[in-house]
Amino acid sequence: MEKSLNKLLKESFQMHEVSAKSYSPLVLAYIGDGIYDLVIRTVVVNRGNTQANKLHKKTSSLVKASSQSAMIDGLLEILTEEEMAVYKRGRNAKSATMAKNATMQDYRKATGFEALMGYLYLDNQWERMVYLIKEGLQRANLCL
Repeated sequence: MEKSLNKLLKESFQMHEVSAKSYSPLVLAYIGDGIYDLVIRTVVVNRGNTQANKLHKKTSSLVKASSQSAMIDGLLEILTEEEMAVYKRGRNAKSATMAKNATMQDYRKATGFEALMGYLYLDNQWERMVYLIKEGLQRANLCL
């Protein structure tokens, strides 16, 4: 039986158990950005073997701040209290940077969305994370 990626990483790199709640919202957004990008890339690649440039354009359209902002807008009504709290912490975090091609509002919402994805990933709530990504894409009418 295959080990989960999380378990394999922990064993291979001697990583210790840390509660997802202990991370700052910007750290959660940092890992959330990466895991969300990986999920989208995986789905896009699975849709067809095509030129890397086309894969990049499709992925970029789904991971940009305005798309994440639209996704979280559609998800707010189905978030748990805990998820809403994580989202708000991420949205309200003061970041030293801002996306080049996004409004401040979209950027902050996207940061909150990424913090939520990071939290769910680090808390081993992968089914919930994938469900929210799929539901968010559908509710925002974003096509894969």
